[in-house]
Amino acid sequence: MRTTTKHVRRLLVLAAAVIGSVAVVAPAATAAPPANTTPPAVTGTAQVGATLTTSNGEWSNTPNQFAYQWQRCNANGASCANIPNANAKTLVLVGADVGHSLRVRVTASNADGSAFADSNATSVVGSASAAPKNTERPAISGTARAGVTLTATTGGWSGNPDTFAFQWQRCDADGSNCDTIVGATAKTYLVKAGDVGFRLRVRVTAKNEKGSATTSSGVTAIVSPATPIRNGRPTITLLSARFLGATVYARFRICDDSFKNLAVHETDSRPGKLSYTRNFATLVPPRPCGVYTRHWLPAARFRGPGPYTLTLRATDKSGLTSLPARRTFSHG
Repeated sequence: MRTTTKHVRRLLVLAAAVIGSVAVVAPAATAAPPANTTPPAVTGTAQVGATLTTSNGEWSNTPNQFAYQWQRCNANGASCANIPNANAKTLVLVGADVGHSLRVRVTASNADGSAFADSNATSVVGSASAAPKNTERPAISGTARAGVTLTATTGGWSGNPDTFAFQWQRCDADGSNCDTIVGATAKTYLVKAGDVGFRLRVRVTAKNEKGSATTSSGVTAIVSPATPIRNGRPTITLLSARFLGATVYARFRICDDSFKNLAVHETDSRPGKLSYTRNFATLVPPRPCGVYTRHWLPAARFRGPGPYTLTLRATDKSGLTSLPARRTFSHG
């Protein structure tokens, strides 16, 4: 009887050891795609030119990627349709949004799948409250030298403009007499050899649904050539000359390596008439080139119909004088 009891005890101990060595396996977790717990929310003012921003919302099952699709809805927030290429977390409102509400669809993804949730619709988008008004002048960056690209900013504006247009201009060395550069309507401008001696500026036009406004940047430094000027005596080039009424207007470029003001001598002449010479100064030194515009009323003997010749020469501080620049044209 004692032997049987000991045997039973040994069997019980052995069974307990075996049971203790068996690991308890927990049931496997069920894989699942994201599930939305809090919808995305849109912040920002529903007005043309303003920027809307969406949150991702809250999700279970740890999404690791989010995608966005903005939608344009009717005024009641229904009948929503995707806005092409509006797939960022932010959206700038444009004229086509006026009268509509908007919402965003956020899609969350993980390794097990994806799901989407829609934000509430915004209020109805309104138009800009007023035409643009400049609050900060445009600016130009880059070196004013032939072969260099300049870049313009739009400046600051009220009224939330939705488009901007650019027009580059050439101005005289003193910053006056600015003329449009044909075809120069981009935000950037490649400075050309023909710009040497001019200052440059850009005119920026801002537009929204209520109207438009235009303002100018300041002028650049005087445009320098791609290679240094080392000319000994100065050079002068006549760029244009014309009568406006009885007054002559002449635009010319002077280049000189002294970087100092020069004297300019202008001579009027006509066949059979005694010539007349007038003198003036550049006032703003060429650095090393400068473009200048001057006008004068010729003596009475040069004002009638017929050929008229003007001749320009420039003299630097050392007394060296340029070769003449001459133009003959008719008056009347």
